[in-house]
Amino acid sequence: MALHSMRKARECWNFIRALHQGPDAAPVPQKDAVKRIFSGIQPTGIPHLGNYLGAIESWVRLQDEHDSVLYSIVDLHSITVPQDPTILRQSILDMTAALLACGINPEKSILFQQSQVSEHTQLSWILTCMVRLPRLQHLHQWKAKTAKEKQSGTMGLLTYPVLQASDILLYKSTHVPVGEDQVQHMELVQDLAQSFNKKYGEFFPVPKCILTSMKKVKSLRDPSAKMSKSDPDKLATVRITDSPEEIVQKFRKAMTDFTSEVTYEPASRGGVSNLVAIHAAVAGLPVEEVVRRSAGMDTARYKLVVADAVIEKFAPIKSEIEKLKMNKDHLEKVLQVGSAKAKELAYPVCQEVKKLVGFL
Repeated sequence: MALHSMRKARECWNFIRALHQGPDAAPVPQKDAVKRIFSGIQPTGIPHLGNYLGAIESWVRLQDEHDSVLYSIVDLHSITVPQDPTILRQSILDMTAALLACGINPEKSILFQQSQVSEHTQLSWILTCMVRLPRLQHLHQWKAKTAKEKQSGTMGLLTYPVLQASDILLYKSTHVPVGEDQVQHMELVQDLAQSFNKKYGEFFPVPKCILTSMKKVKSLRDPSAKMSKSDPDKLATVRITDSPEEIVQKFRKAMTDFTSEVTYEPASRGGVSNLVAIHAAVAGLPVEEVVRRSAGMDTARYKLVVADAVIEKFAPIKSEIEKLKMNKDHLEKVLQVGSAKAKELAYPVCQEVKKLVGFL
């Protein structure tokens, strides 16, 4: 069992090593090799730069490259921490508007609200009964979050990786776009699929990782941490809907170092390297080309160049979000239609699982 886990871990980390070698090194499976892609995003309102470059941008590409793609606004996951009901409802609509504005097309992919498809929680309970408590307690994110919260983590926080597994397996997904910090959770998904198949017969595909070519976007104020909406330092995170003035201010205040030259050396120059990675991603250029074009430029001037590139990238998206947010009925209709399509796929799978488990 330990050897099997090591093999799987090695496979996922091979993806990551390829990812660190450059944007062309993390291959996405060819169309005929992919049967279904699933991914989800929590309704935290308007996405930030890290969300866009780390997930949403690749989602748009994947829906154009593959025939069966599902994207879920995973509102059930969001209540693992306290939520204000009014704010949560608005955040679901805001995230819907943002995804549509970024290019998610309900005609090419299924965009839906997780809680509108009850089969997610039904499958989650069945899978929860197959997981040992220590396995969940040893997951890195559980240990990290409970350490911060001084052992006050809820059962929802402990078991949400199983709900995450049910989200994926419910649609018999074959591939899942993930970030580096989700690799351990994907191993749990794979283990649950294999355990179920071993006990009840071959049923679930064992899904594979698709890692985006963009590494984690780091905080502008602390390059050792990833960009986060919950960062107490408001200058650390760039939101898609920030004004040009706000974006310029945040990049001006970005942490760099005392060397004025623009180079890409993540291990020794985390702040400047983060700016270079962001610039390369929003401009659609290789890191090497960005560095070459920045030769002779000091970091103070370079911060403004990066800010301008981000402003240019987000301007049309920001405008579209503002228009979409004015039409609440349209946003709700998109989610209703998408959830109905998702349920058509989820219901027969869940019914078959119930039969296999022994429910009448």
